[in-house]
Amino acid sequence: MKYPDFYNDVQTIRLYDSLSHFLGAIEEGKIDITYLDCVKLAGHSCPTVAGAYLMALKALEKLYAGEIPQRGNIHVAMKNPENEGVTGVIANVISFIVGANGIGGFKGIQGNFSRNNLVSFEIPMKGEVTLTRQDTNQSVSLSYNPSMVPGDQNMMPLMGKSLNKTASDEEQKLFGRLWQERVSKILLTKELWDNMITVH
Repeated sequence: MKYPDFYNDVQTIRLYDSLSHFLGAIEEGKIDITYLDCVKLAGHSCPTVAGAYLMALKALEKLYAGEIPQRGNIHVAMKNPENEGVTGVIANVISFIVGANGIGGFKGIQGNFSRNNLVSFEIPMKGEVTLTRQDTNQSVSLSYNPSMVPGDQNMMPLMGKSLNKTASDEEQKLFGRLWQERVSKILLTKELWDNMITVH
């Protein structure tokens, strides 16, 4: 499987997953979530997937300062409806990282390890997503704006040609490279993270 090299340079998110530990799925329950994992989940790599990844990273740092985050112990709340804009994509990526599911999620084992009912939509908040620890009720709300990392000026015309099937193979490949270059800048330019991500 081939993918852009920069995926491997994105900071990994390590969590403790008590369910994986209990069932022997992951040794000691220490699980690493990578950006590539989230690309596989979403089926694509874009500024939205990148932003969701970074919001999860920043939120977990705030909620678990100096501790390993507890996967399956976090509620994810979204400000907007699930079917509005990119809300569902953001929720899917963040929920995957923190081990949260909606009504159809894992219901646990004799009252332990449940992952269902940990995702909500249309919740009033200052940011666009709020993560809450279930053990302490500590919350952090975040918003994301990648506009300070613009794409190459040729990217949108090439997207148009690719979508209406008038692009050559070379133009299609160039569009993909330019698209991923923007994502790379978002994920690897750490000095911009505090400008792109607002913690409320």
